[in-house]
Amino acid sequence: MSVFDLLKTKVKNGKKTKIVFPEGYDQRILTAVANLNNDGLIEPVVLGKPAKIQAIASKSNLNLSNVTVIDFEHYSKIEQMAKQFIVARRKDISLENAKDKLKTANYFGTMLVQMGQADGMVSGAAHSTAATVLPALQLIHTAKGMHRVSGSFIMERGKEKYVFADCAINIDPDAATLTEIAYQSAQTAKMIDIDPKIAFLSFSTKGSAKGDMVDKVAQATKLFQEQYPKIPADGELQFDAAFVPSVSKSKAPNSKIAGQANVFIFPELQSGNIAYKMVQRLANFTAVGPILQGLAAPINDLSRGATSQDVYDMAILTAAQSIVRDD
Repeated sequence: MSVFDLLKTKVKNGKKTKIVFPEGYDQRILTAVANLNNDGLIEPVVLGKPAKIQAIASKSNLNLSNVTVIDFEHYSKIEQMAKQFIVARRKDISLENAKDKLKTANYFGTMLVQMGQADGMVSGAAHSTAATVLPALQLIHTAKGMHRVSGSFIMERGKEKYVFADCAINIDPDAATLTEIAYQSAQTAKMIDIDPKIAFLSFSTKGSAKGDMVDKVAQATKLFQEQYPKIPADGELQFDAAFVPSVSKSKAPNSKIAGQANVFIFPELQSGNIAYKMVQRLANFTAVGPILQGLAAPINDLSRGATSQDVYDMAILTAAQSIVRDD
């Protein structure tokens, strides 16, 4: 079963989730929303002027009946939302400043999630990553016990499924950050029914090389094993020692993952980003993501080159994150 077939099954069998789409004037978004609504998997909430959205939908013969559309620029409960915005922002700002922020679709959509009126949000088809992630960090904040967010990819080819992180957010994470990235990635792995076995990757295996970069990964491994002893993890490991049992037996004979890693934690962003793209292009894996991890509620970012199918898939993934989090 493919990743998205699995996630669709989880969403279909779980509670009905509301997912916000702030980019209501984008045809790709509306096409995905119409398909999601037709399939009955989630309850889409679209932001924008209803007449303008309907005009765009009509040109493409999209059926948006029963889809909730909110004109965020003329919202009747803006006063109440602005007051809650100030509380969520955890910063001394004026009511007028809060109202101004809420005139931005991404901030408004994020507040719907923050207030529990929606379960998640998908944006980024027409906005930068920062325009999606910043409101989430300011208003949703990190999940309990977490101090950072990260970005993972699920790498899929046939029955093979792996999680790579961080490939999108943290440029040069320290040991404590790598530990959190690993825990967050383990939760993503569990969401797609992978029993996580985590490898903290390096150019060194068990002290075969020396230096600050090696020490950081070794320290992250130690922290993770202390904090999450029930999740198999090892490091620092070169990729072959993490993935090939015969190499693991030679290079890391006492490894807790014995060359069977399925969650790979990269020492910094450039190696993670390069690795997922290489595996995608050279080995014909499908790269699902980036998946934002570590937030108190699911918010996900689209590529500006996303297709309507990409939007559909990311909405399903976001709904699944919400269901798994509640479970």
